[in-house]
Amino acid sequence: MSKRNNWENKQSARERLRAERERQAKKDRTRRQLVVGGAVAAVLAVGAGIVVAVSQLGKDGKSGLNAAWEAASKKELVKPANTGGDKGTEVTIGDKNAKHTLDLYQDMRCPICSVFEQSVGGTIDKDVKDGKYKVSYHVATFLDRNFGGSGSKNALSALGAALDVSPEAFSAYNKALYSKANHPNETKDDYAKDDVLLKVANEVPALKGNKDFEKNVKDGTFDKWALTVSDEFDKAKDVTGTPTLKLDGKKLTAEDGKNVPITPEQYTKAVDAALKS
Repeated sequence: MSKRNNWENKQSARERLRAERERQAKKDRTRRQLVVGGAVAAVLAVGAGIVVAVSQLGKDGKSGLNAAWEAASKKELVKPANTGGDKGTEVTIGDKNAKHTLDLYQDMRCPICSVFEQSVGGTIDKDVKDGKYKVSYHVATFLDRNFGGSGSKNALSALGAALDVSPEAFSAYNKALYSKANHPNETKDDYAKDDVLLKVANEVPALKGNKDFEKNVKDGTFDKWALTVSDEFDKAKDVTGTPTLKLDGKKLTAEDGKNVPITPEQYTKAVDAALKS
C-alpha cells in the first residue's frame, strides 16, 4: 500500500484486478463469496493495496480540484446533521457509548471497498446493532486525484446529504453505493453525475422522494464538507490506502498480517483477536 508504487505497477495491478473481477462475475454470488475467502482474496487485497494507494497529486491540478470544486472549497462550511467535531468531520454510526470503536477508511470509488462492503458489511451491521463497537467513518477522495474526475467527492457530498436525513439513511446509502449492481469501475467517473447518485438513492426508503435530500445533492450543499472530510483523511499518516480498518487504533488484517480481512470469517477472527489483545 505504499505511496511510492510507480504507475507501471499500478497499471499491472489494475489489470489483474479487472481480470479477476470479470472471472468472478461469471459465477453465482454464493460461489464468488466462497472463493474470495481463499486465493482470490489474496489477489484482490494485493491489487487493492496498489490500485488505491494514496496519492497527493491529481489530474485536475496541484490541489486535485477542478474549477467547480475549487469554488466549493471557498464557500462557507455547511455541516450535515448527525455529525460531530468543530467541522462536522466526525461521522459515527452506532451507540456513541459503545466501549470500542472501529475506524473505517474508505473512498467511494474504491473497488475493494465495494467488495469489502458486499462481503463484510452485514457482519459489521450486526456487530454495531449488538453494541460490540461503534463505527467511525473516514472518507477519502484520492481516487479523484489519481484518475481525474470528481466521483469520490460528489458521492461523499451525497453521503453528507443522506447523513443529514439520519445515520440509518447514511448507512443504507453507503451500502447501496457499494453494491455490485451500482458500483462503477474506479476508472469510470459515474458518481460525478448527480442523476446517478439520485437513482441509487431511490433504493433507500428514507431517501426516495425526499425533496430535501434531492435538493442538497443537486445544490452541492455539502460539497465543502466533503472536501473537509477528505482533508481529515489525508492527515492520517499511517493510512496509505483503502479500505483500512482499525479497532481501538489497532489495524485489522487477515492472517497474513498485511491484507484487509475480506470475508466475514476473516473479519470476525481479526476483531476478536484485537479485542483480546
